[in-house]
Amino acid sequence: MNIFKAQILTLFPELFPGPLAHSITGRAFEKGLWNLSTYDIRTHGTGNHKSVDDTPYGGGAGMVIRPDIVAAAIRSAKKDMPKGSPVIYLTPTGEKFDQPMARKFAKLSGIILLCGHYEGIDQRVIDKEVDHCVSLGDFVLTGGEVAVFPMLDSIIRLLPNVLGGDNSLHEESFDIIDKDGTPLLEYPHYTRPSIWEEMEVPEVLRSGNHAKIKDWRLEQA
Repeated sequence: MNIFKAQILTLFPELFPGPLAHSITGRAFEKGLWNLSTYDIRTHGTGNHKSVDDTPYGGGAGMVIRPDIVAAAIRSAKKDMPKGSPVIYLTPTGEKFDQPMARKFAKLSGIILLCGHYEGIDQRVIDKEVDHCVSLGDFVLTGGEVAVFPMLDSIIRLLPNVLGGDNSLHEESFDIIDKDGTPLLEYPHYTRPSIWEEMEVPEVLRSGNHAKIKDWRLEQA
């Protein structure tokens, strides 16, 4: 069995595994269903302080991470990864991450996630070494490390045997498909007690009529 491998290229390896060590992803890691490793970009820094950045050409605020530093880190990290593992740069300017993209990445043997910081990374190394630029949305985070957690969480839960059953996946948001092929959001859920603070569980869910329940859930989605 191939184990999915995630490699994080970061200036802050101490942030990991963080929340990925808990709940579903944590249990899957303990079972050997996926593997996480970090690579410290600063390993290739220059001088006594292992500097990785410099001032931007053309002026402007902030610092930019140097292309030679990042390229060296990427090339070294690739040696420990399955052949063909794509390099994914987390940046607000990338393609918006979504469920279909999560499914695509979950089918791979591994991915290398490059975390930017400061004002970003020299564009030349992005053009030369990066396979995908990915964004979580139209907002700015302190660094790419923060974006890694939700992105990896959504990928790992799609791996074989992580959730323990296909039904859990087929009834989630974006995996529920309308009759015309449109992805839908997940329907509302209810449990006991049937009446809580004068609010009742919808009658159809208590009817035992599975055909009507299915139609109601699709309508709600």
